[in-house]
Amino acid sequence: MEVKINREIRNYTESIFFGLSLRQFVFSILACGVAVLLYFLLRGHFGIETLSWVCILGASPFAAIGFVTYNGMTAEKFIYAYIKSEFLIPKNLTFKPVNFYYELLKDKLEKEADNSENIKNTIQTR
Repeated sequence: MEVKINREIRNYTESIFFGLSLRQFVFSILACGVAVLLYFLLRGHFGIETLSWVCILGASPFAAIGFVTYNGMTAEKFIYAYIKSEFLIPKNLTFKPVNFYYELLKDKLEKEADNSENIKNTIQTR
């Protein structure tokens, strides 16, 4: 008997219904419900082919929310992070170089520059 174990233990998801996790199962049911609801609401207004595309387009967001993960984030966490980074808190990063070594030795360098100017002035006046 062989037991399969994930290489990364944190990626483990428990399958509850039909090999799906609870999240995937719930959003699959929601997607099917939306597709059936759209079919019964719009069957008198559209032909069968157009109606089937409307049902697919109506159900796909729910299916995507249930199954999509990106960088360990679920779909709604990813959408929130994207909106937050692009629209709510956009940052223009500008490069401002800072020479920490110069900042530390600034006083000493200025004193040396003053001393060298004083020496030049005394030499020129002689």
